[in-house]
Amino acid sequence: MRRLLQTAGGQHAIAFACVLGLTACQAPLDPVVPAGQAGYDAVAVEPAATLPSRYTLSPGDVVSVRVFDEPELSVEEVALDNAGNVTLPLVGEVRAVGLSAAELAAAVEAAYATNYLRDPRVTVLVKQGRGRTIAVEGEVEQPGVFPYAEGQTLLSALALARSPTETAKLDEVMIFRTVDGQRQAGRFDLRAIRGGRMPDVALVPGDVVVVGYSSIRGAWQDVLRALPVFGIFRPIG
Repeated sequence: MRRLLQTAGGQHAIAFACVLGLTACQAPLDPVVPAGQAGYDAVAVEPAATLPSRYTLSPGDVVSVRVFDEPELSVEEVALDNAGNVTLPLVGEVRAVGLSAAELAAAVEAAYATNYLRDPRVTVLVKQGRGRTIAVEGEVEQPGVFPYAEGQTLLSALALARSPTETAKLDEVMIFRTVDGQRQAGRFDLRAIRGGRMPDVALVPGDVVVVGYSSIRGAWQDVLRALPVFGIFRPIG
């Protein structure tokens, strides 16, 4: 009996030694990708850069239409139908496909000015564009490409991907972003963001989020799965 326990204890020690060995030899974080505040600075972008200079609307896009000083005519969200029109209070359908947000605003102003308002002022914002997406890859439960929504952040993007896996390296979450034609990257600590020690990161269309893999966590999961094989836990008696 003592011999069996010694054998089991030795296997237990070997298992822990394997994990500790991986801890010592795990590759350090990529020093090229800035982290901390430098990471935020690396992917900083002006709001105007979140869309191409002339993004043209297509069926399925969602816009907000705000008529100055006319809240009953303003619409927080309206989608272009399959024909490329938006339907608005009083004026009904307005052709939107192929127009930029500014051009649609001018078309809506003209529609309201015809019979309803004097000198209307209209603002149109693209809230969700069919061609505006973000990608979440790496150690998440459901990697994929998701529609971008106004106000999207790193935490909300990870929620779309069903959160990081058990083997995710939470202090190595990368965001890759194209700014003025240049590829930029920043590294972020998800634990610090969740804990409120660092701010959440605002995303823009085209961002790619990659969650790193923790070899230590992965090795520990392998050890846990192998415990019955090792025979570390034995019945008493």
